[in-house]
Amino acid sequence: MLLWLAFTASVKAEKKYGLYPVAFYNLENLFDTVHDEHKNDYDFLPNGSYHWDKNKYGHKLRNMARCLADLGTDKVITGAVVIGVSEVENARVMNDLVNQIPLRDRGMRFVHIEGPDRRGVDCALIYNPKFFRVEKSFLQPYVHDPGDDSRPTRGFLTVQGRLAGEKLTVIVCHWPSRGATAHYRGLAGKQVRHLTDSISKADPQQRIIVMGDLNDDPDDPSVARYLGGRRQMSKVQAGDFFNPWWEILRGKGQGTLTYQGGWNLFDQILFSRNLLDISGKKDYSRLTLYNWHIFRREYLIQQEGRYKGSPKRTHAGGTWLNGFSDHLPTVSYLIKEVK
Repeated sequence: MLLWLAFTASVKAEKKYGLYPVAFYNLENLFDTVHDEHKNDYDFLPNGSYHWDKNKYGHKLRNMARCLADLGTDKVITGAVVIGVSEVENARVMNDLVNQIPLRDRGMRFVHIEGPDRRGVDCALIYNPKFFRVEKSFLQPYVHDPGDDSRPTRGFLTVQGRLAGEKLTVIVCHWPSRGATAHYRGLAGKQVRHLTDSISKADPQQRIIVMGDLNDDPDDPSVARYLGGRRQMSKVQAGDFFNPWWEILRGKGQGTLTYQGGWNLFDQILFSRNLLDISGKKDYSRLTLYNWHIFRREYLIQQEGRYKGSPKRTHAGGTWLNGFSDHLPTVSYLIKEVK
């Protein structure tokens, strides 16, 4: 069972708690070796620039599954119950991924909805059906400004279900890249906030988690202003979100990806007000945010060469490294008393 035990001075006061890891990981180009019509996936074909063949694809699947299976095991042996992922090509690669032994043995399943991204990368949600029951899912489209002829990009994968008996909505995002101006990520922040406001208005009992590669840091306007991610839990008002990664980046100097020798933290998990212990009373009678951290293991880090200390990616400088991703995962823990 997914239980974490807490003891007080009195044996009679012993309580049991369920601890539920929730994670996000950018898988960095999880492509198969087959061309998808209307998608620009040519680099990831056997005759493409990466010479992407069955051998490399097999290694990539095993590497991703290893890391995904390890997420949350710092505190819970059964690992993460919900994992949002980005940069996956299609349902076929997701099926191959959850059928890797460490994930298959846990019975992990996934939600994926094909999106309009021309490069062919989507978001997906991996979940353990023993703990999270999916009830509804849809892809909320990213909408450009009227008259903007920019190419279609990734929507917001929205999955609703129940965790520990409570209603939970998880929105998995991959916002426009830094190749586009901040305006486009600002649009994403506004649209996700509109989505979460609509969900809360329709059902105030919904707990909401927004996660993803936002391609911005926690204090950038798209996240802090437009989505409403707050650095301090006490500052979170109705409709806002607590963003614990703001303090991790600016207070502790830790991040999930490197650029020009410095750390950024694009991979964030944000929490609605009704998931927070704002009073500090540690009343875990309802599902509550408990802890969070960047998931860092030696096998995820480049150990030598020019990129030493950075996440060990699949390719660098045109060379196949048999690595993992150019991002590190983030993990958070929800807790609830088991009665």
